[in-house]
Amino acid sequence: MEKVIVTVELSENNYSSYIVELPGCVSTGKTFEELKHNMQEAVEFHIETSREFGDEIPAIFDSGFELVYKFDTASLLQHYKGIFSNSALERITGINQRQLQRYASGASKPRAAQKTKILDALHSVGRELLVVEL
Repeated sequence: MEKVIVTVELSENNYSSYIVELPGCVSTGKTFEELKHNMQEAVEFHIETSREFGDEIPAIFDSGFELVYKFDTASLLQHYKGIFSNSALERITGINQRQLQRYASGASKPRAAQKTKILDALHSVGRELLVVEL
């Protein structure tokens, strides 16, 4: 199954997204869950309409594909701010809280190594939670 990257951005009021391979295919949502639902519908509508008008559709959409949501660092940290405090993120990433706040506010952009630290730490927590039972 092919993976299609959906770029996600977070504003003050909502989430917005687009797919580079499908120019003009965009979506928004008040929540991330709503955005995912809306983007799935937008992709289906975009492909259906493109076929009706004879527009070219990238081959990646000819068979099964999976939408994968890619956040920029500031949007990801803002998305999870109610779940992970900067203190908690510092513990799991090893990145100073002040620096994390600068990333979350967009005041500075992390280097590739810092992005990897953040992503690896969040994935590690996710893997750990998947095997926990109550």
